[in-house]
Amino acid sequence: MSFDWHAGPITRATPIDNGYRNTQKVRQFLVSECGDAFRFDRDFMAWIKSGAPYNMGDVADEWARTRR
Repeated sequence: MSFDWHAGPITRATPIDNGYRNTQKVRQFLVSECGDAFRFDRDFMAWIKSGAPYNMGDVADEWARTRR
């Protein structure tokens, strides 16, 4: 069974699975990790779904790395 991206607890260790969704909980997690400037854009969403990231910590780190 896939992770519940709407209700499950999201931490830096939460793995990205095939059922990944850009939910409000994901946005809240990323704002808490990356700051109020966090925004999804098409390229970043495509990167997340490309299979590149391993977990949500990797997602937060990539956003911060590409926005410096």
